[in-house]
Amino acid sequence: MRYYAESDDLHDRTPLRYPPHILEEIRARLPASDVVGRRVRLKKAGREWRGLSPFNSEKTPSFYVNDQKQFYHCFSSGKHGDVFRFLMETEGLSFPEAVERLAGEAGVVLPKPSAETERADEQRRDALDVMELAAVYFEDQLRGQRGAQAREYLDRRALGEGVRRQFRLGYATGERYALRDHLAGKGVDKALMLELGLLATSETVAVPFDKFRDRVMFPITDIRGRVIAFGGRAMQADAKAKYLNSPETPLFHKGRVLYNLNAARKAAHDRGTIIAVEGYVDVIAMTLAGHAEAVAPLGTALTEDQLGLLWRHADEPILCFDGDKAGQKAAFRALDVALPMLEPGKSLRFAMLPQGQDPDDLLRSGGAGAIDTVLESAHPLVEVLWARETETSPLDTPERRAGLARTLREAVSGIRDETVRRFYRDDIENRLREMSGPRGGRGDYRGAAQPGRANGEPMRRRPRPGDPPPSPRIDFKFSPLLSSATPPPQGSAFREREAMIVSSLLVHTELLAIEEEDLSELELDNPDAQVLRSALLDHVAEGASTDSEVMASRLERAGLSEAAARLAALVRPGDRWSLDPHADPARLETTLRQAVILHRKAGTLNSELRQAERALADDPSEANFAWLCDVKERLAVIASADADAEDPETDEI
Repeated sequence: MRYYAESDDLHDRTPLRYPPHILEEIRARLPASDVVGRRVRLKKAGREWRGLSPFNSEKTPSFYVNDQKQFYHCFSSGKHGDVFRFLMETEGLSFPEAVERLAGEAGVVLPKPSAETERADEQRRDALDVMELAAVYFEDQLRGQRGAQAREYLDRRALGEGVRRQFRLGYATGERYALRDHLAGKGVDKALMLELGLLATSETVAVPFDKFRDRVMFPITDIRGRVIAFGGRAMQADAKAKYLNSPETPLFHKGRVLYNLNAARKAAHDRGTIIAVEGYVDVIAMTLAGHAEAVAPLGTALTEDQLGLLWRHADEPILCFDGDKAGQKAAFRALDVALPMLEPGKSLRFAMLPQGQDPDDLLRSGGAGAIDTVLESAHPLVEVLWARETETSPLDTPERRAGLARTLREAVSGIRDETVRRFYRDDIENRLREMSGPRGGRGDYRGAAQPGRANGEPMRRRPRPGDPPPSPRIDFKFSPLLSSATPPPQGSAFREREAMIVSSLLVHTELLAIEEEDLSELELDNPDAQVLRSALLDHVAEGASTDSEVMASRLERAGLSEAAARLAALVRPGDRWSLDPHADPARLETTLRQAVILHRKAGTLNSELRQAERALADDPSEANFAWLCDVKERLAVIASADADAEDPETDEI
């Protein structure tokens, strides 16, 4: 078998050693303008980039690069292609050489050409074929007699036949083995159905059964429109999970996929923007309102990979969240993810819906115009950052205002791009001075976005006759005490603690109901801990048994048993009792809660430590040095608590 380059931009089929999905991943990680821009001086021209042809001598630019479509086109020479073709044309590289160079830059590990990799690619194509068979089956069920109730539900939501065809909606019947038997009749192996998340297992049922039952089905596709997973909306109000997604599979990694991105790409390119909402029906509602550029993450907070996908299609994507506490929480999480990644010209805008409404509610109550109004009033990221920190607590004392200043400076110092960080720092300092007023504390400190103020402008006292001029800023000289600063901790306690938390929950899955929310938000560095956490959260989301043997069987089927063993080996000797299936439940629950609290604090402080170090490097002032020392002191307290926890005598107290 030979692999071929599959690209909308190449008309030929070039023999190569690499499967198409590897090439797609490289393209996804390296914008065409970055690769081409190393050789051609490019300038932004609308939604594309323009420059002088690298192939012909010319005075008027006729060479264009499009990041959304990931191709270049030279009108003077007629040459066009993707990033691989560009290196072949300009540097004389062979196709494998171009792939290997760009893979190294993108951090993509290339498979070694072998019979095994060819089999793996063939298996991937077989898996995609099975997912397509499942999607067609669900569509047929929705159109058939057994889909009558689901059609009535969709009609009530104004999701008629045209919408159902456009988004390929389907229905999974309530029968336990309907999909399994249908696919088996077409020669699909049950093991493959399990691997693709179409079947599930339970301790009470001897054979695998359909994972999705009595649910409206939403196919999830990759960037090329191929079905790779499903989301299901329960028809019964008392279902354990209202929405259920496919688990992680060889085809589907939910943190790297955006629902509807394939269909939204053209509209995003035409409009120069892309909109991220919270769920499937929200995407459909936005499309019906005239915004086909809408996408959604898949049951998780927006990830760095998903944010990168959004930035490939627009410089300032709009995040449109529901008007409730959960929507606000999602917005703030996205802000924290985006802030360190900001670059010149790359940011986010936030559009918050009215209280208690999602896009579907707003479309039905106010029409498309109401949604347009919300989108047009979207706030820039800096405004949302300011509003979050100023609205959460009163700012009526000098100490509270000092705390606000510290929090904002910490957040801004985490921006990796030096230029953006400098402008954010200037903006925040100006806001802090304006908020405090000329006399440093006699203004209105309720924060941003107050009623009656345009564009979320914060309320502040106007200057009065006789006010003294603002106090001059104090410029501290570099402190000689910096040379006595201690090096940052090595982080072994952090790694051991995260290993203990996740490994304990793998053995004592009955505690997942208590720790689920904390576990989902915990900062984990170890890749094994991260993937095992996802398995735990999927387990509890599906309402599966809390029997540890069921969890162990799940890990074995997912190929995660070795990862679990590696993680358990990192648990320090003093904590290994927590891995005993017969450990005292009360002691275990208390220990686990304390470990989660310590871990969360340590993660926050380590992040703050990095911010403080960067702030001191940028501005070696006494204030920044004091901040660094303070963070290290607080980390030392946690280290002391870790040492006490490892002391056997302390355990007995």
